[in-house]
Amino acid sequence: MCNVRSVDTTVGDRGEEGAVSGVVIHLPRIHRPHGEGGAGADGEAVTLRLGPGEVARFGRGSAAAPVELRLDDEAISRLAGEIRVTDDHWQLSNLSRTQSYLVENPEGAGEYLRVPPRRAGAPIPFEFSRVVLPTRRNTSVSFQVFAPDHVYLDADGLGGQWGSRTVTAYSLDETALYFLILVALCEPRLRDESPVAVPTTPQIVERLSAHPACGRLTARAVSSHIDYLADEKMRISAPTEAGPRREARRNGKREAIVGLVLRFGLVREEHLALLPPRSGAAGQERGTAG
Repeated sequence: MCNVRSVDTTVGDRGEEGAVSGVVIHLPRIHRPHGEGGAGADGEAVTLRLGPGEVARFGRGSAAAPVELRLDDEAISRLAGEIRVTDDHWQLSNLSRTQSYLVENPEGAGEYLRVPPRRAGAPIPFEFSRVVLPTRRNTSVSFQVFAPDHVYLDADGLGGQWGSRTVTAYSLDETALYFLILVALCEPRLRDESPVAVPTTPQIVERLSAHPACGRLTARAVSSHIDYLADEKMRISAPTEAGPRREARRNGKREAIVGLVLRFGLVREEHLALLPPRSGAAGQERGTAG
């Protein structure tokens, strides 16, 4: 995954003061080699949305200990832990008697937390987190938690005196990977190269491949960040569809994101400097614009 340092975790979409819209938990599709956990079967990807007060449990699971996130490895407890969402952050409880868990910040400079066995309600400060559980194999088991709604005080410090808190309509961290992808989406229109076309996911992967931290960026990662921008940051909703219209719907989502951020000036021409230099004739002709 491309690592771009993330430091600001402010998001301002709340139904009432102090209340967050919740977190998104994503367990990627798990490939099980032949002979492990089902003779070559693949575990399907799982995405959960939790609001304040809601809980998701994870582990191997059983009839007596059902879990929302099934982690199929013999080194993981039947009920390994749980995630609880509060009004302004989320907490991780480690229910294992022997194993510590790691919570990594994938977009940071190596930041992580270690949650020891039997630790209950450890508060997690990261906007993006990867929860990592140890296994007896060469690879660990992990899932991601997206928590965009951390609460910050007003800059003038007067929010408490005047009642309701002022929140940010669209809060974007310019050091995060999703912002780099957003700039790549907007680049053609910022350079006046096209009034309509928005780059496709493969084009974004190619455009960012020369970035020193993005050599391993995948199309799946780009798509996930675009979904995150649409659903959590910009709050652009679109019905989920399968079949021939699915790709058209994805294109519409990208166009809606670009249209919104350019209208409100959330991505501007000076942000093009975040992108790697363009190669070829196009880069030579418009190199001064970036």
